[in-house]
Amino acid sequence: MTHHLLEICYLIGSVTFIIGMKMMGNAKTARRGNLIGAAGMIIAIIGTIFLHENRVENIDGVPTEVPVSATVYGLIFGAIGLGTVIGWMTAKKVQMTKMPELVSMFNGMGGACAALIGLMEYEQNRNQTGALIAIIAGMVIGSVSFSGSIIAYLKLNGTMNKPIRLPAYNIINTIVMIGVIGFAGWMVYASPAGHVMLYALFAVALVYGILFTVPIGGADMPVVISLLNSFTGLAAAFGGFLYDNYVMLTGGILVGSAGTLLTLEMCKAMNRPLSNVIFGAFGGGGAAAGTGPDVKGSIKDVGVSDLAVMMNYSKKVVIVPGYGLAVAQAQHVIHELEMLLEERGVEVKYAIHPVAGRMPGHMNVLLAESNVAYEKLVEMDDINPEFDQTDVVLVVGANDVVNPAAKSDPASPIYGMPILEVDRAKHIVVNKRSMSAGYAGIDNLLFYDQKCSMFFGDAKKALTELVAELKTMD
Repeated sequence: MTHHLLEICYLIGSVTFIIGMKMMGNAKTARRGNLIGAAGMIIAIIGTIFLHENRVENIDGVPTEVPVSATVYGLIFGAIGLGTVIGWMTAKKVQMTKMPELVSMFNGMGGACAALIGLMEYEQNRNQTGALIAIIAGMVIGSVSFSGSIIAYLKLNGTMNKPIRLPAYNIINTIVMIGVIGFAGWMVYASPAGHVMLYALFAVALVYGILFTVPIGGADMPVVISLLNSFTGLAAAFGGFLYDNYVMLTGGILVGSAGTLLTLEMCKAMNRPLSNVIFGAFGGGGAAAGTGPDVKGSIKDVGVSDLAVMMNYSKKVVIVPGYGLAVAQAQHVIHELEMLLEERGVEVKYAIHPVAGRMPGHMNVLLAESNVAYEKLVEMDDINPEFDQTDVVLVVGANDVVNPAAKSDPASPIYGMPILEVDRAKHIVVNKRSMSAGYAGIDNLLFYDQKCSMFFGDAKKALTELVAELKTMD
C-alpha cells in the first residue's frame, strides 16, 4: 500500500515539475510555475521520508522491513530545516546584481550533492555494473559541475575578474578530460577499486571542472552557467537511475535538457558553436577602451536638459538594459521614466539581447521586479527591424550587445555575433559611468558614431535627474 502511495507522490511531483517548467517559459506565469514545482518537490520529499520501504536482506536472504529510528528522522528534518532557513534568507536578501552568483552557487550545491551520492553509495554497489555506471557517472559530472560553478561564482563576484590562460590550455583540458573519462571507465569495468581510487577520481573530476571554467571569459559566462546547470541535471538523473526514483529522474532530465537547449539557443544568439565557447575562451580581455586600432573619431556627451528635450519630443523610444542597470539598481527609476514618457504619448519598448547581463534571462527578471509589462520586453530579432523608425535609443549599462564591431570588424573577437542594431536609430544615447570596456574587454565602436551621445554617470542617479527634468517640462 505504501509503495503505491509513494508512486503517486512521485507521479504528482513529476507532473508538477513539467507544468512548472512550462509556466516558467512566460514571465506572467513564471512565479506561479515556480511555486507549483516547489509544491511538487515538497510532496516528493515527504513521500520519500514517510512512505519509502527501508528493506534489507536478513541472513536467509529474505527482505525484511527495518523501522527508521527517531534519531534518523530528527537528523533528516534538522537538515531540511537548516537548509530551508539558509536558502530562504539568502534568496530574500540577495540583490539583483548578485542573482547570477547565487544561481551559480546553488547549482554548484546540486552538483556537490550528486557527487556525494556517488561517494556514499559506491561501497554497497561496487559489484553491480549497472548501478556502478550510474554512481561513477553521477559523481564525475556532479564534481565537474560543483567545481566549475564555484569558479563561475568567483568570476561573477569579481574575485577572479580575469581569466587564467594556461599555455596550450586546450591541449591540457582535452588531456585531462580524456583522462577523467578513461579513469571512470576503468573504475567500472576493470575491477572493483578501493576507496583511494574513488577519491582520486573525485579529485581529478574537481580539477577538470576548474580547468574547464577558468579560461572562459566574462562575455561567455551566461552560456557557461547554463551548461553547468545542465550538468547538474544530468548528474541528478543518474541518481534517479541508481535509486529507481522516478521523480528524481524526471527532475534531472528536465533540468539537464532545459539547460542544454538554453545553452544551444544562446550560442545560436551569439552565432558561435558551443565548442568555440568552451575552447575559444572568448571574452577574457582586449584592448583598453578607446585605444584599439579600429577606434576612430571623438565622443560627445549630452546634458540632462538636452536629453530630456530630445526624449520629450520623440514619438518612439527604445531602452536597452544591461548589467550596469542592475549594478545601479535603477530598474524602478527606468520604469518611472517609461511611464512618464508614455503619459506624454511616447511609445516605449525595451530591447532584450539573449545574453545581456550575467545569466540567461537576467534583464527579464530585473525589469519584472519593477513591474515592467512583459509585452514591452522585445527580443532581439523582433526589435532590430524597428530601430529605423526609432527616434531615441537609450542604452543603460549595456556594452558588448550593441557593439557594431560585431558586424563591421572581422578582427574583433565578437565578429559575427548578432547584436541589437541600435546604430540604425535616429539618435543613440549611452549611459555609462566611464569609457571603460564592457565585460568582453573590447572597444565599443558605437561610442564614436556621429549619432551617439554619452550620458555619463551612475545609472540610478542619472536617470533620476532625467525623470526630474522631464517633470519640470509639464
